[in-house]
Amino acid sequence: MGTWNTRGLRGSTLEDMINYTNEQYQNKNLALIQKIPTPIKPITIDKKTRHITLAYFDQKSTVDYIGAVQGIPVCFDAKECSAKTFPLQNIHEHQIAFMKAFERQQGIAFIILYYSQMDEAYYVPLRDILFFWERGKKGGRKSVTYEEIDKTYRIKITGGAYLHYLEALQLDLISRE
Repeated sequence: MGTWNTRGLRGSTLEDMINYTNEQYQNKNLALIQKIPTPIKPITIDKKTRHITLAYFDQKSTVDYIGAVQGIPVCFDAKECSAKTFPLQNIHEHQIAFMKAFERQQGIAFIILYYSQMDEAYYVPLRDILFFWERGKKGGRKSVTYEEIDKTYRIKITGGAYLHYLEALQLDLISRE
């Protein structure tokens, strides 16, 4: 179990953009996507402010978001990196297992990967994640380079906050036909 107080806010810019986008999708009746809270066990609570100052993850989380897009079940995780390489250690085995099981149930699983230095976001389908994951498990590169990301799935960022990932999801659905 990891601690919450030092890792809890990593990637919050990306999550803010996704949360805003999901609100817009819901308002337009395009999708209903919910943020899945990570279960925590509070250890220390500031009595004056009633804020949790130290906590531990209570159990392994699955993915960051889950919901439905026009009747299609979707789940995804939000990942952010500042460099041009994304370490695969940031995706956990239990997340891979959950996404694989989700797709076995006819859902669509993916990652939204945000390169903060370049202000670029990509939809990474589970099939690509599994390719990189298996390569790393077989002794190959244990990270994904920017060059390896399929640029077809670049997500438009408009207004500094709107991450229109449904277009990339639609491309993924077409590729599966």
